[in-house]
Amino acid sequence: MSCGGEHAIDCRKVLDAVFLYLDGECDGGQHDLIRSHLDECSPCLREFGVEHEVKMLVARKCGGERAPDSLRTSVLARLRSARVEADTTEFQPD
Repeated sequence: MSCGGEHAIDCRKVLDAVFLYLDGECDGGQHDLIRSHLDECSPCLREFGVEHEVKMLVARKCGGERAPDSLRTSVLARLRSARVEADTTEFQPD
């Protein structure tokens, strides 16, 4: 996704890192870049809002339990792979 605007950090990179941002797992510089981007980019802010609501729902329903790091790593790798796959097929002619 890209809004077409000029930002210090690309929209796709922001959305890829939104769960790290929500979990407070970004370093200070990355956190500030993402926050600044969300402040100026309405499409990303809307997407962030959806992601935030999903995260809050899962947190409420799972009682705050944290998934094992191995599961988290596996899920993130699969999401990245699916996104790359979707990006490559998105631009293929019919």
